[in-house]
Amino acid sequence: MPRERLVGLVFDDRYLTHNTGLDLIGDRFPYPFAEPIAHPSSPALVGRAKHLMDLYGIAERMQRIDPIIASDEQLTVYHTPEHLTRVAEIAQSDGGDTGAGAPIGRGGDRVARLAAGGTIAAVDAVMTSAVDAAYALVRPPGHHAMADEGMGFCVFNNAVIAARQAQRTHGAQRVLILDWDVHHGNGTQAAFWADPSVLFISVHQDDLYPSGWGAVDQVGIGEGEGFTVNIPLPAGTGNRGYAEVFRTIIVPIARQFDPELIIVSAGQDASVYDPLARMSLTLAGYRTMTEAMMAVATECCEGRLAITQEGGYAAHYAPYCSATIAQTLVGLLPDEEPIVDPYGERAETQPASVELSLDAARAIERVLAIQQRYWAI
Repeated sequence: MPRERLVGLVFDDRYLTHNTGLDLIGDRFPYPFAEPIAHPSSPALVGRAKHLMDLYGIAERMQRIDPIIASDEQLTVYHTPEHLTRVAEIAQSDGGDTGAGAPIGRGGDRVARLAAGGTIAAVDAVMTSAVDAAYALVRPPGHHAMADEGMGFCVFNNAVIAARQAQRTHGAQRVLILDWDVHHGNGTQAAFWADPSVLFISVHQDDLYPSGWGAVDQVGIGEGEGFTVNIPLPAGTGNRGYAEVFRTIIVPIARQFDPELIIVSAGQDASVYDPLARMSLTLAGYRTMTEAMMAVATECCEGRLAITQEGGYAAHYAPYCSATIAQTLVGLLPDEEPIVDPYGERAETQPASVELSLDAARAIERVLAIQQRYWAI
């Protein structure tokens, strides 16, 4: 009899101590209002996701994986020593910006190392078959972080560091990183721009953040040409458009690449409630995307799938999206129902959930026209 499928969970209360401070204009000047305004990257987003996973009995069906504190050696597979030194110096003061909009508070370097180390631990567990798949519910996020600076709430690039861990420690020759955060994963793209051993696919809102990154014709250079796949989509694409993207682009390319490990940079900021984007995904959309990558992982790499938390800023809704991803990973029990969408019946009937808009269809056609040079799609 085959053993029950095991799904790991990386979580640590120390993630909730990551202090982003107050929301700032231009990363320097506070708003002039009498009442303070909290930064959108709140510890409640991860804390509430774990809370829901506990309430729905999801976490108890997952195998706990302890995060590690990422070492200098592990971080410098991508980041410069100067960046590590700057982050440490800021963390020894009262805090500050580690680059371009990536603040930390006192002691924040250790939490950021724990986030990178949590993603490493998830990959280690998957690559050694301790678990079949794993969810690293970590913060701060990572996919914007560049080699020499933090950016967009991200201090260290968790997915990049974990992918290199899979290659260096476990001998993985082909790693797929799928980034479904609504903002483009520029730091991850930069890391593998000329590297054919890592296929980077990003599906995101067109030219939202950071400006100039993630255009459809950004495909890599040199030996890495064709191994960067950018899928910029118009606002309001929704469940129906994302499903079409997975069916026609992401899944066929992933199968042809035949990865030995899949890492998902899972930002839940494409949701219908998110204040920083306008993509209209509901819980069903996140369930469908997770199922698609689980199927590819089963087909190509014995189910090896590691999901690491990125963005998502709807304080009441993003946690439901994250919990839905976790519930999908562990699967529903015979008498269990999927988490009910707090958006209500509108989640299934809104136009973005059922219709492929002309703008989204044109965006998909543009991606296909570019990527058909490299893949049979």
